Amino acid sequence: MSLQNEPLDKNQNRKKYDRFKKAGIKYIDYKDPNFLLKLLNDQGKILPRRLTGTSLKNQRKVAQAVKRARHIGLLPYVGDSLK
Repeated sequence: MSLQNEPLDKNQNRKKYDRFKKAGIKYIDYKDPNFLLKLLNDQGKILPRRLTGTSLKNQRKVAQAVKRARHIGLLPYVGDSLK
């Protein structure tokens, strides 16, 4: 058994991509709750970057859009009514 840094999983070497950059999305609309629900978990929390594959810049935009949508009532603060 060698002590080299070998990947444990085949998907570990796969390059991450930004889903917004790939789709050409420059503005994350806070008035689209169906799209924003894809970026939340069952409890209503924002999913981390490592799970969604977004860049730091777009993750900040996602967080701002979710907070705006929650403030005007398009998204719930807690996840009881998400499913």
